Amino acid sequence: MNISLATDVAMAAGPVFGGAGTAGLALTNGIVLLAGLRGSDRVQLTRDKAGALGIGLGVLSSTADTVLSQLSEGSAQVPTALIQDGAFGDIGMGGVALGLTAVIFLFRWKKLIIPAFLGTGAGVVYSQAGGIWSIGQNLILMTAGAVGAL
Repeated sequence: MNISLATDVAMAAGPVFGGAGTAGLALTNGIVLLAGLRGSDRVQLTRDKAGALGIGLGVLSSTADTVLSQLSEGSAQVPTALIQDGAFGDIGMGGVALGLTAVIFLFRWKKLIIPAFLGTGAGVVYSQAGGIWSIGQNLILMTAGAVGAL
């Protein structure tokens, strides 16, 4: 499955960060997520934070069109392949997004890598599903635009 997003976030150089594109923001988001998963004095993750950082990573990296986009697209293929067109019937991308969100945020995870991985895939699935799911994606991209312009 090849995923292409119509959104392109171009960021102008700003006085604070010197301009940070979506690739830079995705990389930084990934580093923060990795630091939290590996253990850090500065980043303390919970299930909700790991899922939210994963979703942010999925949205930013798929838009950045870099090596990180391959990671997010790959993580989106796993839940989509397991749920869609299988024993559950054809539930559509909105159903996949809803199911992913429930699995990420409702279960108690001992290993936070699972909600982080599923969140990364969810960021891509949200953009494919459209509807209410694109509100979160658009919010992340608008925030990225504001931060990148700093």
